This record gives sequence, structure tokens and C-alpha cells, in this order.
Amino acid sequence: MAIGALIGAYQEDDSGGLRALLPLAGRTLIEYQVRCASAAAAAPIIIVVERVPQALQDAFERLRLDGIGVFPVTDVNETVSRFEAGATILLIGDGIAPPVELVTTVTAEPEPAVATVRDDQAHEAFERIDGESRWAGVAVVDAHLLGSTAAMLGDWDLQSTLLRRAIQEGARRMPVAVADEPLLVETAGELVDFQRHLVRTSRGDRNDWTSRFILPPVEDFATEQLMETEVRPAWLIWAALGLTLAAAICFTRGWLGAGLVLLVLSTPLDLVAARLAKLRMKPFPVGMWSRLALWPAGGLAALAIGWWEMRHGTGWGSMVAAASACGFAEAARIEKSGMPSGGDLWLVSRRNAIFLAIPFALAGVWTAFLLGLLFYAAVSFFIVQRVRHPRSS
Repeated sequence: MAIGALIGAYQEDDSGGLRALLPLAGRTLIEYQVRCASAAAAAPIIIVVERVPQALQDAFERLRLDGIGVFPVTDVNETVSRFEAGATILLIGDGIAPPVELVTTVTAEPEPAVATVRDDQAHEAFERIDGESRWAGVAVVDAHLLGSTAAMLGDWDLQSTLLRRAIQEGARRMPVAVADEPLLVETAGELVDFQRHLVRTSRGDRNDWTSRFILPPVEDFATEQLMETEVRPAWLIWAALGLTLAAAICFTRGWLGAGLVLLVLSTPLDLVAARLAKLRMKPFPVGMWSRLALWPAGGLAALAIGWWEMRHGTGWGSMVAAASACGFAEAARIEKSGMPSGGDLWLVSRRNAIFLAIPFALAGVWTAFLLGLLFYAAVSFFIVQRVRHPRSS
């Protein structure tokens, strides 16, 4: 069944501005709400406004540039015309910062549903439903209610009236667990902890020792700085790919130190890109070829080192070692895709191989690095084989 979204953006914060424009994760609260609705596959996404200041218009434009269409409306009848007959409508209250998991859970309900919190002092700012519960700011209602509500609305609040009519018609009440409760904010300070939570949870799992133990400080700093900019996550992937290919070119010219520096600089970029994409709730597609190309580009850099060493003193053995290392690493990568998450922390990876090169580079023994990489990749492959295909007793 088609689902649309109706989000309020007209109430003011304590400074006289719109709650919808309070800053969150480098953007605004309304952008976060819209991205939550988009993550739940809601379309169209209608924003109920009284006025559209330039900052709000800028927020809408950023969303449109990311491929998320939003439609601000000031008239109730125009709101009704935006939704198809028979659709359901996701309501997100003005000033509500919900966890995206709450939004997707509510929209997955087959029948109208209203998320609720307890009626106590901690939730006194939320709209009361009855003597035991208050509206958590997220609900799904039938579209047919919108037309009939518009006909009787008068000076009443559209979202509030829709909510109450949905409850009268028997919408299911869904108590929200404490860990999943949304925020109802009136000041920017109230979003600080929620923003820290979003940034922290954007890290996700780290499946190699380099990203687990070495890169987190750089990655966290870069994420916090870039989330407030217009930098797109895909640009960082392209930058990582460009640096890796540039490193390969440096290796063919004998600029081994410069090439390694470029590789080290590339290591956190795809991680930061993934975190920015998660914060903006637009994860990368599985088949994104520029991201998939990072692994073969790293192999090309290793072959370039082998080619240079082969031509300048160590003979064909360097090239054989580099090619064999790439072969074992690729075989290990394919095999470990079926391993449990976290089980490949110490196995060969692009980042692990790059940081492994640093002590060899400082000692000036690049052929020894290729031999060490070959040993590392081969051991990783046999470990994966042992884990995935244990010998029968």
C-alpha cells in the first residue's frame, strides 16, 4: 500500500525561529525528519508550513539535490490533493526527533497505529492522548481521514485533529520502549545528546584491525567536520579511488614513499563516506562500482611496487610475490564473505596491507614487504578456508 508523509514545520522555538530549523548533524531537524520518512519509503512528503523563510527553502533544496522530493503546503485543501485515495499517511510531529527505527517500525504496521509514551513528568511536553499516554510524535493514519478532517477543521491544528480522529476510529497504540523514545525539542541544546548518539552509531562494525584501532580518531574528527558541509559521500569514495590510483602511478615512477603516503591518506575516506551517508540516511547502493573498485585499485598498487622492484634489483621474484599476494588476498576476500561479522579482524584487507607496509618502507625493504604481504595473504586465506570448510571428523 502506498504511504505518504505529513510533517509539521510551523511551530517556533524559544528564540522565535522555527523548530524545524534547529541544527542536527550538520543539517536541520526538518531534513532529518524528511530523511526518516524517505527511509520508510514515504512519498510524497508534504511539509505543513505557515511561511517558508530562506533557511527552510535552503533545506528543501538540499533534500531535492539528494533526490528527495518535498512539497511545502500552507493550505489544507492543497494538502488533501497531494495524497492518493486509499493511501496511508505517516505523521511526524513538529519538533519531533524520532529514531529512524521507530519510524520504520510504525510504518510497517498493517493498520493505523499511534506511537505513545507514558503520561508522566518526563513527557509533559508531548501531546496528551488520555490519562495514561501521550503521543510520541509518530503515527500512521488512513488517508480518507484527511479529507473529512479538512472539511471540519476550521481553526484546529491539522496533525492534532488527524491524530485524535485516528484514535477515535480505533488506531492501535504502540508504547515506545525507553531506549527508542523520540525527542520533542524547543531549543538547539536539547538536540546535542541526540546528535552525539547519531554520530556515534554511524560508525557501525569495523572488520579490520586498522579501522578498529588506528583510524577511529581521524574518522570521528573528519565525520564531525564534514557533516556540516555540502561534501557528498560519493565524492570521498572517488577521492579514495583517485589517491589509490595516483599511488600506483607513483610506484611505477619509483616514488615509493610518496605512493605510500597517498595510500595512507586514502584509508579513512571510504569509512567517513559511509558514515556521512548513514547520517544523511542515504546509504550507498550495494553495487556502487567506485566503492567496489577500491580493492582492485589497491591490488594494482601492489603490482606496481612489484614491477618497480623487479626492474631495479630484485628480479622477477618481486613481481611473482606481488601477483601471488594479490591472488591469495582476493581468494580470502571472496571466501570470508561468508564468515560471521567480526571474524576477519586480523585477516588481510586493503587497509591492513597499507599499514603493514609502513615499517618496511621506513627500513627501505620493499621486496621484503611484498614477501610479508604474500605470507599474510596466504595465511589469511588458509585461516578462512579452515573456518568455512572445517575438516570432517
